[in-house]
Amino acid sequence: MKNASTPEISRSRILAAVLGLLVLATVGGSNLALAQNVSGADPYNFKRIESISVVLMNPSDDAGLNARVQDQVRTALELYPGTRFSREGFEFRLTRARRVRDVGAIDYEIGFGAQGGLAIDVLVTIADGEPAAAQPTGFADRFPVLYDRDGTFLRAKLDLFALYYANNNAWYARPDLMLAGNPLVDGEPSGAGYDQWLESYLHYGLYGITPVTEEMYVYAGVSAMLTNSVGQEIFTDKTRTYHDFEDAYLGVIGGRTDEEGNRFAYNVMAGRKRFTIGKGMLLTTTSANGGERAALQANARWAADFLGLARFRYDNTMVEFFYLDPDELPLLDTGTTFAGVNIEFEPLNNLEAGLSFIAAPDGDFRYFGPNGETVGTREGLRVYNARFDYTPRGLGQTGPYFAGEFALQRNQNFDMEAYGGSLEFGYSFQNSRWSPTVSYRYGHFTGDDPDTDEFERWDPMLSGGGGELWIQSVNHFKAVQNSNVKSHRLQAILRPVPKVQLVPQLWAFYADSLTNVGGNPALGFLQDDEYGYEANITAKWFANRNIYVHGHVAYTWPGEGTKLALDNDLQDWFSVMLFVRYAF
Repeated sequence: MKNASTPEISRSRILAAVLGLLVLATVGGSNLALAQNVSGADPYNFKRIESISVVLMNPSDDAGLNARVQDQVRTALELYPGTRFSREGFEFRLTRARRVRDVGAIDYEIGFGAQGGLAIDVLVTIADGEPAAAQPTGFADRFPVLYDRDGTFLRAKLDLFALYYANNNAWYARPDLMLAGNPLVDGEPSGAGYDQWLESYLHYGLYGITPVTEEMYVYAGVSAMLTNSVGQEIFTDKTRTYHDFEDAYLGVIGGRTDEEGNRFAYNVMAGRKRFTIGKGMLLTTTSANGGERAALQANARWAADFLGLARFRYDNTMVEFFYLDPDELPLLDTGTTFAGVNIEFEPLNNLEAGLSFIAAPDGDFRYFGPNGETVGTREGLRVYNARFDYTPRGLGQTGPYFAGEFALQRNQNFDMEAYGGSLEFGYSFQNSRWSPTVSYRYGHFTGDDPDTDEFERWDPMLSGGGGELWIQSVNHFKAVQNSNVKSHRLQAILRPVPKVQLVPQLWAFYADSLTNVGGNPALGFLQDDEYGYEANITAKWFANRNIYVHGHVAYTWPGEGTKLALDNDLQDWFSVMLFVRYAF
C-alpha cells in the first residue's frame, strides 16, 4: 500500500536506485508522450558560452610568443562569448588549433558560467621542439577521434545516460481529475503516495567534416538512440524500449576574413537535427519524448524530423532562414511545420539582441473557445518576436544584467491576438564566496478573455530548454505549461567550486484568465487566479569532461484556484531526481 505522506529516503532505497541506474545504462531493446526537458540531460550542446579562455600550461619566458600562441588559437577556434556550444563543431575547431605553430598539445575543460551558461578553458601546452601535427596516416590515436588529416575530421559519438526519478503525490494526488482524457495515460499513472522509475538511453553515431576548397567544407552527422523506461512513471507503469535514428543531416559551411579582419561565414544544411531560437521561449523542443519512445524526463530526443537551415554571419550579426518539421509523437501528431527568419546582433557593447518572424504553414493543433468549441488551428499562425540580454560589465563579471523577451501571435485564418514574454534582472557577485548570481524574472503568457471576439490564449509552440530557461519549475510545469499563466521566479546560481553549481528557485504562479479551456481539463474553469507555488533546488557537477551528474529536489503546493478546482481534496507534490551521463 502506498504511503500518502512525504517519504524518508532510506540508504537502501538510494543504493537500489544507483544500482538500477548502472544496470539500465547497458540494457536495450527495440520498440513513440509529449514532454519537455526537466532534467537538462545534455549539459553542453546548444548552451550559451559565457567565457572562453586560452590557458597556457607552460608559459614561455617570451611574452610575445605567449601572446601569439593565444591569439592564433582563439582565431582557429572562432568562438566568442554569447555563441552556442556544439561539441562536434568545437572539437573540429580544436583540431585546427592543434596545428597552430608552437602548439605542442591542446585540450579543454568545461565549467559553469555566472549566469548558467558554459565557461570553457582551452588548455595549451607550448611545443618543446616540433609543434603538434596530425597523424601521418590520418588515423588518430585519441579516441573518439577516428581520422584527422588535411582538414578531414571524423569522430565517434557515444552517450550513456541513466536516471532515477520519484514523485510523492504526483498530480496533487488527483490523477483521476488531472489526467482525465489524457491520451498519454497507459495503464496506471502516478498519483497518491510514492512512485519511482528508471530511465536510460544510449546515443551513438558518427560525425565528420572534409574540405572542398580552402574556404568551404562539407559536414555530416548520423546517429541512433536506444531509450528505455521501467517503473511507475507519471503517465504509465508500462516498461518500454525504443530504438530509432536521431541525427541524420548534411551541410556545407564556409567563410573568409577580409583585409580589415571582418569575418563572413555561412552554414547551409538539411536533415534531422535540433534547432532553437534564443533562450527557447518559442522553439527548442523539436522532438517529443515519452510514450512509446520512453525517457520522458530525460527528454533524450531533440532532432526534428526535418530541418532546412541557411545561416549567414558577418562579424557579430547573424541571419538564419529555416523550415522546421518537429518530430511529434504519432499519437499526438498535429502535422505542424514552422518556417521563418531569425536575426541576432550586438547593437552596443555587451548588448545582445534578437528579432524573429515565425509562421506555421501547416498544423492541426486546435485552439478552443470558452465553450469548448474549436475557434481555429495552428495553420496560419504568425509570430513576431524581439529579445535582448544586456550585461553592462560583460559576461562573467561582477555587476548587474538585464534581459527581456516579447512576442505577439496572430493567425491569418481567424481573429487571434496573444502575447507572451518576460523581463528579468539580476546581479552577479563574482568576487564573493561561491560567486552567486541572484535574479528575479516575471513571465506572462496570455489566456483567453471570454468577453472579447478575439482569441487571446498564448500558443506555447515548442517552448522549453531546461529549468533555468522556459521549463518553468519542476512539478508545476507538468500541470500548467506556458499558456494562460503569470509567473514570478526568484533564483540564485551558486558555484562552490568551478565544476559544481547549485540553483535554488522559488516560484509563484497565477492565471491570466479564469477561463482556462485548452489547458488541463481539471483547471478549465477557475474560481481564483492562484495556481500554486514551488520551491526547488538543482545540483550540477561536471565530474570531468565526460561525466556529468545532475539532481533536484522539488516541493510544490497548490494555490486557492487549484484547490477549489480539485474540490479541496489534494496533497502537496514532492519529487526527487538524479541522473548520470557519460559522453565522449
